[in-house]
Amino acid sequence: MFAIHLHIVWITKYRKALLEGAVGRRVREVVRGICDGLDVQILKGHVSLDHVHLMLSVPPKVKISELLQRLKGRSAHVLLDEFAHLRKAFWGRHLWARGYFCCSSGNITDDMV
Repeated sequence: MFAIHLHIVWITKYRKALLEGAVGRRVREVVRGICDGLDVQILKGHVSLDHVHLMLSVPPKVKISELLQRLKGRSAHVLLDEFAHLRKAFWGRHLWARGYFCCSSGNITDDMV
């Protein structure tokens, strides 16, 4: 049993607000698919116009940096292939800004220890 809960946020390059409608729905589909494949449980999630928030329960075998590499890399590849207007807005095939925010969260009680 594990209880590794992470709050993760990443933003679009230049904070461009283009994650609406079909693009936002497609981001959700790609993120869900990647998380399902890695046994990562999405506790909460939200796709805003210029960033993505996730609250995840991550198994110990999954490295956070590799998880984010897959999430950002695969979603960028899929979105830029499927939506021509994104290719014009994000020239150079870079949809997401460098880096991400990640912090662990959770409450530890005496009963859990």
